[in-house]
Amino acid sequence: MQKRRVVIAASERMSKLPPYLFAEMDRLKTAALRRGVDLIDFGIGDPDEPTPPEIVEAAREALGRPEFHRYPRNAGSDFFIEAAMRWMEREFSVRMGDDLAIGAVIGTKEGLAHVPLVFCSSGDVVLVPNPGYPVYRAASILADAVPVDVPLHRENGFLPDLEALDRAALRSARVLFVNYPNNPTGAVMSHDVMKQVVDFARREDLLLVSDNSYSHIRFDGAKPASFLSIEGASGICLEFHSLSKTFNMTGWRVGFVVGGRNLVRAFMSAKENIDSGVFTAIQAAAARALDLPAAGLAGRLETYGRRREILVSGLANLGWDVFDSQGTFYVWAAVPRGWTSVDFAGRLVSQAGIAVAPGVGFGSWGEGYVRFALTVSEDMIMKALGRLEQMEFCSIKGRAAALAGRRRSCRRES
Repeated sequence: MQKRRVVIAASERMSKLPPYLFAEMDRLKTAALRRGVDLIDFGIGDPDEPTPPEIVEAAREALGRPEFHRYPRNAGSDFFIEAAMRWMEREFSVRMGDDLAIGAVIGTKEGLAHVPLVFCSSGDVVLVPNPGYPVYRAASILADAVPVDVPLHRENGFLPDLEALDRAALRSARVLFVNYPNNPTGAVMSHDVMKQVVDFARREDLLLVSDNSYSHIRFDGAKPASFLSIEGASGICLEFHSLSKTFNMTGWRVGFVVGGRNLVRAFMSAKENIDSGVFTAIQAAAARALDLPAAGLAGRLETYGRRREILVSGLANLGWDVFDSQGTFYVWAAVPRGWTSVDFAGRLVSQAGIAVAPGVGFGSWGEGYVRFALTVSEDMIMKALGRLEQMEFCSIKGRAAALAGRRRSCRRES
């Protein structure tokens, strides 16, 4: 009897995932490197400076403890949870009472990706910022939930206009993702707007999920903010904190979730069935990081601030239209009229040896922009600006600025 051939294919939900538009940029970057191009890569949000030595030493010491080589406590070791509690109180004035709890996550990306799986049923709506970190949308699709855009428009400072959302979608909505300081735009959110978001989530019976990965990277002089400092948020909010960007620990994969006790308990119960927690030695290093003096954080912020000033002022002098972002280590800039973000980013790689992230990779409302990451040295930023000037890469406002006062004009885009 002839054996029936079985065709094994990915599930239907995989076909709903948006295309990974950064793959084409990776191909162009690889091709440029093979040609010997001295590539200046602004495309990756990965700190270029090393993890502070105190953190590395704490990990080295922890690796010498045999008891840390066994399965970790899934919810997080007591010393890590206690360090996270001290961090929340010291940095955000959020005191850990009976109504709040903390759990360890294997980096906030992993944590955020599990939220729709834990809290959504098939067909539930998840409200995702557009443009926004792609994992919000992908995680919703993989959980058989339905992602619905919350458009972030420049005229509104890239803040969500929640009252404009479709009422029919809201009736089925279970989760609202927010991310401020914002990736990719760099926008920040005031205390008053944060309160409006909390009030909206309470009114609409939504789980508010705050991705606070860039909490300490802001240039407006304001203190780092947490939604959990807003009255009424504790029972409806899960907030994710990452050590990746704050402490230059992207490869260590450690962070924590904090929020309403019942919400955290449900979240960590699901994770117990999926993973085995964060390696205890890494938790020891993370606990050391969270207890470090604030001077180290201030020093890293000064570094990004200097880089930001050089890049933003340099692009402005070349006529680029740059959003006045006040947070994260990203710069959000408009592309010239007549270009898509992917085509323009490709042109920068192929003709100037400069890699940026195309805005449409963060959602349809990101079209028309590219994202620069401030994860290259000041010297490399100056070098990139020199290349842009030499190649006469100008943005929308560049033509008017050039005609008004510059000795040379920008080449008109076809």
